[in-house]
Amino acid sequence: MSVEHRLRETLDSALRPALLEVINESGQHNVPPGSETHFKVILVAEAFAGLSRIQRHRRVNQLLAELLAGPVHALALHAYTPAEWAARAGAPASPPCLGGGG
Repeated sequence: MSVEHRLRETLDSALRPALLEVINESGQHNVPPGSETHFKVILVAEAFAGLSRIQRHRRVNQLLAELLAGPVHALALHAYTPAEWAARAGAPASPPCLGGGG
């Protein structure tokens, strides 16, 4: 099973999000072709109601601990409640990669 699929499956089953986007951004970094190491996740879930930004990130990091300890090197996480998402114009763009020496 791909890392992307495992991320999606874990978050979907634990949080039942209204919106879940898992974007493999590995190709924007100095990694071998086909890598699954850098991801952007946009997550909209009622489960985040009443939680601070850091509490939301901690919750997701706990859910993804195994993947974050292994194949996932970087995770850009954008976690919103449905009301917050409705008031936004989308998630911020990821910055370009400046590292990797390649």
